Amino acid sequence: MQDQSIVSALLLGLLEGLTEFIPVSSTGHILLAGHFLGFESTGKAFEVLIQLGAILAILSVYFGRLWKLLVDLPRDGRTQRFVLGILVAFLPAAFIGALAHDFIKTVLFETPMLICIMLLIGGVVLLWVDRWALQPRYHDVMDYPLSLCLKIGLFQCLAMIPGTSRSGATIVGALLMGADKRSAAEFSFFLAMPTMAGAFAYDLYKNRDILSAADLPIIAAGFVMAFISAVIVVRFLLDYVSRHGYALFGWWRIIVGGAGMIALLMLG
Repeated sequence: MQDQSIVSALLLGLLEGLTEFIPVSSTGHILLAGHFLGFESTGKAFEVLIQLGAILAILSVYFGRLWKLLVDLPRDGRTQRFVLGILVAFLPAAFIGALAHDFIKTVLFETPMLICIMLLIGGVVLLWVDRWALQPRYHDVMDYPLSLCLKIGLFQCLAMIPGTSRSGATIVGALLMGADKRSAAEFSFFLAMPTMAGAFAYDLYKNRDILSAADLPIIAAGFVMAFISAVIVVRFLLDYVSRHGYALFGWWRIIVGGAGMIALLMLG
């Protein structure tokens, strides 16, 4: 039974890393996959805690950029405004996530049909936005005004509903507010760091009394796979969306959401 759980954890960790930074909803994917695999994690903590692997992946890929930001922060006004912008964008989700944590974990996470519906809706929205001839005004995340950062942060709150996608909500919000496709994805990367780290820390705190040593190998397996697969995605995603846009991910969402809905109706 433990071996079967480890295999499921490896598969779900792989799925987490592949989908965390693309606008298809990693949480929606692993919750649906876990449902059909019969995978049950203690307090639904696995699905959040393995995100640490994805966090470390983006930290490793962006280490040079982050180090430069840290060095420049005390003396460079542009860097200070950018870091403040990330903080401003982070705060709405942090506030709402803390208030609604129990409802999200016990109700929304336990509703596979809702996840499929949100995957479908998000796919249609992503295709619509990708095809809309928007005229971008912002091409560099370092120059995003604070008002734009706040609006993107409000869009991120939509991702409290599993199947919506944190990266999808922030990217669509940025595109609608005047960002180009590459910088929208890059801002989503930077915003992911405090958002996912905060979710990890808060979920670990909330589940500290029910997690046991038996859960550690399963979480560790998912964490390692999430790290490896996320590194690959982060390295190639920006170049891909710069050339091809987001249509592929819109169709991906529609196919997965439709297939999941059919499977739920047929199999339960």
